[in-house]
Amino acid sequence: MITAIVRFKLPADMTHAKAAALFQGSAPKYQGMPGLIRKYYIYDSTTQTGGGCYLWQSRADADRAYSAEWKKMVTERYGAAPEMSYYETPVVVDNTTGKTIADAAE
Repeated sequence: MITAIVRFKLPADMTHAKAAALFQGSAPKYQGMPGLIRKYYIYDSTTQTGGGCYLWQSRADADRAYSAEWKKMVTERYGAAPEMSYYETPVVVDNTTGKTIADAAE
């Protein structure tokens, strides 16, 4: 599995409520997305940063999602281009199911 962290600078007038409304508006696009296990929207009012933390089945799944069209949409929607970081995810602890997935990256 792969964890991707996506960050982008938000406009100075972006509030928690505005960010949450924008995030909720985009959430349906990610439901049922091939290879996406989970997505968390993130917001930091101190640095005016927004983004997402994604857990993918594979890097190929992430790469398919982060197309030029997707990057353009993020840039237009939030006012800044996204910055992305990728991490192999060898172990996942899921307290909602009470399970730990070892060797998740294999």
